[in-house]
Amino acid sequence: MTARPADSAPSSREPAWADYAVLVVDDEAGVRNFLQRALQARGCRVDIAGSAEEGAERLVEHHFDAIVLDIALPGRSGMDWLRSLKNGGFAGDVILITAFADIETAIDALRAGASDFVLKPFRVDQIVNSLQRCFERARLDRENFVLQREVAGLGGQVEGLVGHSGPMRRLSDLIRRVAPTPSTVLILGESGVGKEVAARALHQVSPRAERSFVPLNCATVSAELMESELFGHVRGAFTGAREARRGLFHYANGGTLFLDEIGELPLPLQTKLLRVLEERRIRPVGSEAEVPVDVRVVAATNRDLRAEVAAGRFRQDLFYRLEVVTLAIPPLRERREDIAELALHFNAQLSARLGLPPLGFTPADLARLSAYAWPGNVRELRNLVERSLILGGLPAAGEAPGFAEPLPLSLAEVEKRHILAVLDQCGGNRARAAALLGVSRKTIDRKAAEWGLA
Repeated sequence: MTARPADSAPSSREPAWADYAVLVVDDEAGVRNFLQRALQARGCRVDIAGSAEEGAERLVEHHFDAIVLDIALPGRSGMDWLRSLKNGGFAGDVILITAFADIETAIDALRAGASDFVLKPFRVDQIVNSLQRCFERARLDRENFVLQREVAGLGGQVEGLVGHSGPMRRLSDLIRRVAPTPSTVLILGESGVGKEVAARALHQVSPRAERSFVPLNCATVSAELMESELFGHVRGAFTGAREARRGLFHYANGGTLFLDEIGELPLPLQTKLLRVLEERRIRPVGSEAEVPVDVRVVAATNRDLRAEVAAGRFRQDLFYRLEVVTLAIPPLRERREDIAELALHFNAQLSARLGLPPLGFTPADLARLSAYAWPGNVRELRNLVERSLILGGLPAAGEAPGFAEPLPLSLAEVEKRHILAVLDQCGGNRARAAALLGVSRKTIDRKAAEWGLA
């Protein structure tokens, strides 16, 4: 055996080794077995192989986060297999080990995509430290991805649940009851009621709070790209896939994936999502290997999914799989006692963010706000407060039509008039109108069909 015992005990700063899987490929049985015992003692799953060909078979059977690979192997060399792995889109780390190496070999290894290069004889703590760095890079990559999405405005703002009305108290109680479980959750409610806020609140009081919350609006991604967005793809999986890419399930691993507008998910993807929810494994586009994932899925929609199931636009089995627990968020007009509290909350929050003096709400102002029907729900109220902060005060009774009194129109009629007005402003250009409204082109087409428009 060429490895030597570790010189030190595991550090308390090391990653949670139980979350990772390692494949050791070496033609020396002593090295394989020694590393297997040493790494298993730290809690990670370890498999071994005596050749590149045997290692390739293990990769088809299981997912591995890292491979410890000897260069000098019988048959296919470790360096040759490394190049093949990287060209095939293997997203994990590869640590090369060898007893015979020079500077040129080390440079070639790093150019081929190796994460580290370790000479035999090695101490086990050298391999442990190398793997620890790999796992830490993977963790930072995942966190950086999530932060970039939030900075770009894709993640929204964690504001928590605001309001002490009966419906909001019941919603808060249900979230606290559901949060400790791993069950899927379906959030229902009109556009703008705060479905993502509720999903984030659920995540933050759950045992997954220290892991990532990754949101995706299913209406904003084309059907052609949705599978790759969710599950990732390997290099060459389709035209234009010049590099391997990890999907949102990878970045949400250990945490929560929030799928907003789940009713917009294409039927073929509904089938694949159902399989992931049942088997907890994903298959990147173009890959033969499945990857285990630990992700809580929270879905949301403003559609009547039972009607969508009856119309054949949504899979019944997926609906029942998502509907393990349902959180229904009432529209703002049905919890008017929360309007003043929300307005004051947004006033304090947005004034600090914008660097502007807060609005001085009078009782008459708050009564005015509470009298309005808020067809755009909490989102509309927040936008009004932000606009009023910028302009220096709430709009007067004639400056915002309908604001002074409750709207006499139904919500459906208000929505129709607003969409038609935006379409008119855009000269009938539905793609541009959809972008301005923040919905998908498919939504505009569906609404137009319902209203008998060509």
